[in-house]
Amino acid sequence: MLEFLLRFFGRDSTSSSKNIARERLRLVLVHDRINVSPQLLESLKEDLIRVISHYMEIDESSLEVSLNSVDDNSVALVANIPVLKMKRITRESTMYQEG
Repeated sequence: MLEFLLRFFGRDSTSSSKNIARERLRLVLVHDRINVSPQLLESLKEDLIRVISHYMEIDESSLEVSLNSVDDNSVALVANIPVLKMKRITRESTMYQEG
């Protein structure tokens, strides 16, 4: 389970035990606060990739998604998405996909 979360959030497996423990605790606290399962977070990440890939080519292997505490009452979804190239999108192709 921890390995899944570490891979999901793009953490390096060579991190120190202290940093891994700190990150694990942070993830547990954030997940408890917002009551989101790892499966839901993975689904959200896949949806983000699908939508963003419509407009640009991205480096999925370097993509990082995390939930960060902003203050005691809120959580921010933070995504670091390396863009390789913008795609040429026309108004007609966008309208066709919406309809």
